[in-house]
Amino acid sequence: MIRTVAAVVLATGFMTSAFSTEGTAGRATLLAFSDLKGWAGDDHAAALKTFRNTCGQIDGTDWQTLCGLAGTDQQARAFFELFFRPVLIDDGDEALFTAYYEPELPAARTRSGNFQYPLYRVPPEMPRGQAWFTRRQLEDQGILRGRGLEIAWLNDPVDRFFLHVQGSGRLRLTDGTFMRVGFAAKNGHPYRSVGREMARRGALPANRVSAGNIKAWVRQNPDAGRRYLQHNPSYIFFREVEIDADLGPIGAMGQSITAMRTVAVDPDFVTLGAPVWIETTGQTPLRRLMVAQDTGSAIKGAQRADIFFGSGDEAGDRAGIIRDNGRVVVLLPVERALKITGGS
Repeated sequence: MIRTVAAVVLATGFMTSAFSTEGTAGRATLLAFSDLKGWAGDDHAAALKTFRNTCGQIDGTDWQTLCGLAGTDQQARAFFELFFRPVLIDDGDEALFTAYYEPELPAARTRSGNFQYPLYRVPPEMPRGQAWFTRRQLEDQGILRGRGLEIAWLNDPVDRFFLHVQGSGRLRLTDGTFMRVGFAAKNGHPYRSVGREMARRGALPANRVSAGNIKAWVRQNPDAGRRYLQHNPSYIFFREVEIDADLGPIGAMGQSITAMRTVAVDPDFVTLGAPVWIETTGQTPLRRLMVAQDTGSAIKGAQRADIFFGSGDEAGDRAGIIRDNGRVVVLLPVERALKITGGS
């Protein structure tokens, strides 16, 4: 049962209030910057640069005012401390941090040799906003085959599956050029965890479930592995993305995202474009100011976050082992923070 604001302030020193939006409910607690572990030691200028990339797209007069005031990098920490307040939003679920990356994979523009696994454009007949064929149906029944929907061909079905999970990738083509592909649409089915299913059925111990171990198991057991991958009914369709090769992939806000400064969140709880302070547990705790610039079908809840680690195999290796607890703290404009927490 949620106590009154006055009772919470007396008990903890923090302003706390219940709130609800778009059918979601939670509790918001006003914190101080001194409550954020490692705040003073972060690179606030890097976070401010990332914030500027998308701040112009945040709805709200207060947000747009702050975007116009986002000053020089030398004033970055002062900017955040002056115009924002940290707010902890809690929906009752334990915090969970995972990580994602942009794969870089060999590919061909046309089917040839080992390149037998296509990435597809959106089929014109696919309905929007409702479930269509599942992954298993699309793959086993050949519904998309031979229709000219292919963007490119990969040489590994496991890499193709994980490209679907990541939602974007950089392809090294056989002609020496590169192609960027990004998320265009999905078939309307929810994401289901392959790793969790493999652990449930005993294919992998629960403490060894990682992207690397799933890939290795499926490659060693291709027939059974194919069925495990098809446990996830969600299927992604791609589009070719024209973007500078030095920039990151396109996120949910339509702009390039930044390695180790972009985080994917649940927009039902966290405003897209908002600065987000993360504190993770685990072997290498992370204390960093990031920006909520992306979303994901598996990223649901106030304390659920997916950290973008960058592009390529090294980023993938690092991202694949992240499954940490901790907390997510959103930085909101001062008046908005006080209002949502019941402050004055």
